[in-house]
Amino acid sequence: MPTTEKGRLGLIVLLALVISIAAHFLLQKVGPSASSAHPTAPATVYDHVIKSGVIRTGYVIYPPGSIKDPNTGKLSGIFVEALEQAASNMGLKVQWAEEVGWGSMIEGLNTGRYDLVGTQVWANSTRGKTADFTVPLFFSGIGVYVRANEHRFDGDLSKLNSPEVRIATIDGEMSTIISKQDYPRAKTVSHPQLSDNSQILLDVVNGKADVTFVEPYIALLFLKNNPSTVRNLASQHPIRIFPNSMMLQKGDVRLKTMLDTALTELLNTGKIDELMRKYVPSQGTFYPVAYPYRVEAPTQNQ
Repeated sequence: MPTTEKGRLGLIVLLALVISIAAHFLLQKVGPSASSAHPTAPATVYDHVIKSGVIRTGYVIYPPGSIKDPNTGKLSGIFVEALEQAASNMGLKVQWAEEVGWGSMIEGLNTGRYDLVGTQVWANSTRGKTADFTVPLFFSGIGVYVRANEHRFDGDLSKLNSPEVRIATIDGEMSTIISKQDYPRAKTVSHPQLSDNSQILLDVVNGKADVTFVEPYIALLFLKNNPSTVRNLASQHPIRIFPNSMMLQKGDVRLKTMLDTALTELLNTGKIDELMRKYVPSQGTFYPVAYPYRVEAPTQNQ
């Protein structure tokens, strides 16, 4: 090979080597590209709701938050009307997508079958591990109901924690949670998660169970058709007090903030009080949300 061709080839190899070394040091200094350093965040439920303009909602039938007409299937109730009004105020719509049970509602939420459980859910530590909650619309106190002529447990609920006691429960519902947490030695008479709460009160009346746990509103509805059959051992001091909230996926902060703002607006404008008067004719069955401010009475100089 002529000397000039050897020199030209050597120059090309040397130039390629210099370019390779320079590129290596440049990448080390600059680091990963912007696209790999800051990947696009996955779409959230909030993103889906804003893009579609629709909140796909799961619901549990549980008066007075949610009531289903047996003839038409139409939903009504405090939470149903509150969510529809809040969505309307935000320029969104509600699609009542799926009726769910207490034990499966979080699974359906986290697998994306719906965006929100839009009817009343009691926020508690068990559910709080895997879901978040909106601001409450009102609070529920839970009673301890026995037959009207049952006096074994008067003044001492610790007696319920005995293998001789039978507690009527619904799978995944608060009656099951209270039974496990407070009275683990007692036996349970359980029903599937979509069972009506009147069933566990019937178990008590019919002697299939000794006690169950429901809120006074549910017992009040039951007593209208079954007068003087059950009584509440915890009327003065409820065994639990829970906020009634809507439930959403864990960590979707923007969706929670949006819903909290819209629901707080309904609380502060008196809309929730209006709905409570519409659906809860008897006072004292629920605890309203306290306003975070105080209106001062006018002085004589004003």
